Amino acid sequence: MSERRVLHLFICGAGPAARIHEMIDLAHDDGWDVYCVATESAVQHFLDVDAVAELSGHPVRTTYRRPGDTPTPNPDAVVVAPATYNTINKWAAGIADNYPLTQLAELTGLGVRIVALPFVNQALAANSTFIRSVAELRTSGVAVLFGPGEFEPHPPRTGDAAASRFPWKLALEAARQQA
Repeated sequence: MSERRVLHLFICGAGPAARIHEMIDLAHDDGWDVYCVATESAVQHFLDVDAVAELSGHPVRTTYRRPGDTPTPNPDAVVVAPATYNTINKWAAGIADNYPLTQLAELTGLGVRIVALPFVNQALAANSTFIRSVAELRTSGVAVLFGPGEFEPHPPRTGDAAASRFPWKLALEAARQQA
């Protein structure tokens, strides 16, 4: 039996994060070994970290490892989902002021193909800074699943309903193509 492919799943603080089990289950069913990295906002507002660790089979990383700790294996693919307005803009600008952003900056610099599946409303998506950030990430080799047929922004204050329709499968399909 061959080794399972390694998926690094970066989870940001947005509504779909509360349903991250859907992505982990899909990835496991598709033969991936899933390692989760979560932003502080995701941990504070959306995730049961212990349940995610149990489901994924690995601790959820939120900060740097200590000397002597076992490093996370190199990824065959990276998915950032739900990718928030904040994370997309900071990542594109090269701001690495927390562990997840530092890791994304490093993985981008290494040329690892990364899939980002945003979760933003129409007002945030229309912001010129966000539009430039998506373009910058794409120029850097990140597959940003944003636009017709991919993630399409929802009206403001309808995030709960949109979260239930979040297209996890699109990210997994794109990750499969990258691996």
